[in-house]
Amino acid sequence: MVEPGVAAADAHAAGSEPSPFGVTSRKLAIWMFIVADAATFAALLFAYGYVRVANPDWTRPFAFWPSIANAIVMTVILLTSSLTMIGAVLAAQAGRSRDALRWLVATMGLGTLFAGLHLREWSSMIGAGWRLFRNPLGGTPLVGATFFGVTGLHLLHVVSGVAVIGVIALGYRRGRFDAGHLETTGLYWHFVDLVWMFVFPLIYLLNLR
Repeated sequence: MVEPGVAAADAHAAGSEPSPFGVTSRKLAIWMFIVADAATFAALLFAYGYVRVANPDWTRPFAFWPSIANAIVMTVILLTSSLTMIGAVLAAQAGRSRDALRWLVATMGLGTLFAGLHLREWSSMIGAGWRLFRNPLGGTPLVGATFFGVTGLHLLHVVSGVAVIGVIALGYRRGRFDAGHLETTGLYWHFVDLVWMFVFPLIYLLNLR
């Protein structure tokens, strides 16, 4: 019995030309996207650092419990999802399609859990009076603007990633996609995790009161 991923790989190879850069076109495209997106996050985090240093009355809204503790749990969940994504790619490369699908579902579940915890945190902060341009503790309103702006953009990437993984998993199950597609999707997911490793200390730990 031919594995779905193998059949898709043969069909793809037969209908496409080799890349002049030594990598597949889709992998080159995702790397270009990652570089551009990394520049966006870098600019946003640099701007955050600038306005934070420039405001002497910057509010530190986060206590260790429950805010920082919740963020630590979110970090562990997101890092674990990178491991499950690696498991999916390795299983697909080894021709174990069922195991690959299980790892993909686990990655989607962890990403959804991360998003749920983040939205719960947002709901709690909004309930406490935080808005994009309102600081209920009396300091500069830029605290809320930068928090919701930076974490909101990252959350958008997580939700988009979960949706994309779902599409790739469905296509892989039907034999339309191969291990290469899972690897390309994994690169995006690892990038999202890497960005969080900058967001977590800058937005949360440096604002611990």
